[in-house]
Amino acid sequence: MRRHRKVKILATLGPASSSEDMIRKLHEAGADVFRINMSHSDHDLMRELVARIRRVEEQVGRPIGILADLQGPKLRVAKFAEGHVELTVGQDFTLDDSPEPGDNRRVYLPHPEILEAVEVGHRLLIDDGRLQLVCTETDKHSIKCRVVAGNKISDRKGVSLPDTILTTGALTDKDRRDLDAVLAENVDWVALSFIQRPEDLAEARKVSRGRAFLLSKIEKPQAVERLDEIIELSDAIMVARGDLGVEMPLEAVPGIQKRITRAARKAGKPVVVATQMLESMITAPVPTRAEVSDVSIAVYEGADAVMLSAESAAGEYPVESVATMNRICECVELDPLYPGIISGQRTPPEATGADAVSLAARQISETLGVSVIVTYTATGTTGLRAARERPQTPILALSPVLATARRLSLVWGLHCVVTEDAQDLEDMVDRACRLAVEQGYAKSGERLIVTAGVPLRTPGATNMLRIAYIGSDGLSAV
Repeated sequence: MRRHRKVKILATLGPASSSEDMIRKLHEAGADVFRINMSHSDHDLMRELVARIRRVEEQVGRPIGILADLQGPKLRVAKFAEGHVELTVGQDFTLDDSPEPGDNRRVYLPHPEILEAVEVGHRLLIDDGRLQLVCTETDKHSIKCRVVAGNKISDRKGVSLPDTILTTGALTDKDRRDLDAVLAENVDWVALSFIQRPEDLAEARKVSRGRAFLLSKIEKPQAVERLDEIIELSDAIMVARGDLGVEMPLEAVPGIQKRITRAARKAGKPVVVATQMLESMITAPVPTRAEVSDVSIAVYEGADAVMLSAESAAGEYPVESVATMNRICECVELDPLYPGIISGQRTPPEATGADAVSLAARQISETLGVSVIVTYTATGTTGLRAARERPQTPILALSPVLATARRLSLVWGLHCVVTEDAQDLEDMVDRACRLAVEQGYAKSGERLIVTAGVPLRTPGATNMLRIAYIGSDGLSAV
């Protein structure tokens, strides 16, 4: 199955889309990667979802990526004696370490790390910012605040801390258990929630030991401040606009999205734009015009993937949501302005052999009008460098490693095929020609470009570029 777009679609599984039949329908509608949200999935359900995705993968004969999204630290207040209380702007309200039920003067905050870290002047946003507090006094056992906006708080509402850096890591005990479980099932990507600093990736990296790629979700102001460092230590980045829009001014989020997207592209790391992209399709069969524009902006920016959350997980129209996303992406990429916009955002290559070869492949493909760029990649690095150039020529990524092909299913422009490793240079070129024809990217008499590392089977040593003609037999013609 060949996609007629370069940007990828990531669909979240949930009650509306957990059956094997529905997973296949979502894939056929356009989903390239499936997200399992560990906030709502126990280990048994996660294992069953992975098994169903793998069965669909076998049926369709295409590598499908799986992303397990760890919950991260969920910070919440405790309960109130009456379930909720009314507050007034300007009054004092305290969060403390006393487990007594709350009232209109105080509430229990079962997170000592917050009590220790918050300082005078720091903001505390409750219930997605519906209640806004400012710390006026703290003694490590309680945080005395002034209400600056909002008038209601109820049991178990979430707490956001836009000004505070917590000393604890990004992984909770639940996350550690979930990480072990998803790694045992050979998922391809693990998403880390509420990353604040580069050090937050260290534990997950140590545990995963390369068994899955790590995707950092940027949803905290502290992460934006240290964006380049986090990108350097991550395998991919997600613009998690939901929580980002809670902790930062809403009007700042579009600019931050562009900044993150361009920084990730410059580093050659996949970037996903997520949250509320087609939100109205949870209950409606068509999106709003504003949502279509929102998705289009992400595609014009050159994002590797766009993500559906509740639209595909719990909505009434999961298949229609994916199909609509697919049509929007295809239409944008057919816009005559699209190539120029993508090209205008391109950054100079890094001083490496792989980047130089990838740059040359793009330039030659545009000059000669070749049908496809075929890149051999065992670890995925060569595929990533080819995608970083954002060529208008299709990229066919060939790998002898199934796990690599699955991981690259998240990456812009890569059509991944699992194939046996080439025996020699001649076999490599013949195989590239044959598979380009089989996959519908070229036909007899056309030219293609092949990039690889020589000697063969040398990871990270992309140093060869060859222009090949496809003969009448579908193999390389001299």
